Amino acid sequence: MNKKSINAIIGITAFFAYGNAAQAHTFGAEGAGFAEGFIHPFIGVDHLLAMLAIGIWAVQLGHKALWRLPAAFVGTMSLAALLASYGPVLPLLELAIAATVLFLGIILMFSVRLPIAAGMLIAGLFASVHGYAHGLEMPQAASPLFYGAGFIAATSLVHAFGITMAVLIKRQLWLTRAGGLAIAATGLYLATATI
Repeated sequence: MNKKSINAIIGITAFFAYGNAAQAHTFGAEGAGFAEGFIHPFIGVDHLLAMLAIGIWAVQLGHKALWRLPAAFVGTMSLAALLASYGPVLPLLELAIAATVLFLGIILMFSVRLPIAAGMLIAGLFASVHGYAHGLEMPQAASPLFYGAGFIAATSLVHAFGITMAVLIKRQLWLTRAGGLAIAATGLYLATATI
């Protein structure tokens, strides 16, 4: 194993190992606007990993999935956030979010190939719980519209980063699988931390 590969493994492991469970949902959004909404997805390892995984999986599926999976995620997440601002807190929401991270990691680890429509359905289903969590904070925000625009922009950016990262390492399948393993392990940790 060369030095570049070892550094990549160390970097991936360090990146996925930081943070505590579901910290993005606890900071409160009092007086928040675009900047706070934009930062929000970056401070919770669960959201960050799910968004990266969608971008990476889109590259694994290829072709139209490159834009359709992220679009399904962002669109469903936005709708779920809007619904959450009018709805009750769902039971076991944090556990559901952790489960999305776990399953996305498994999908990447085994390079699961599905029809694009099925991938979009899964991306949308997973996005619905992430969006719902975002939406629960929006009523606290001074400007829910700008706050929402911020987390939508950040989500899109992280999807693009995941796509770029996956394209750069596409020929290194073991790196994608190692990343999937790290994401799945983090999802399992988050799930056990919420129980």
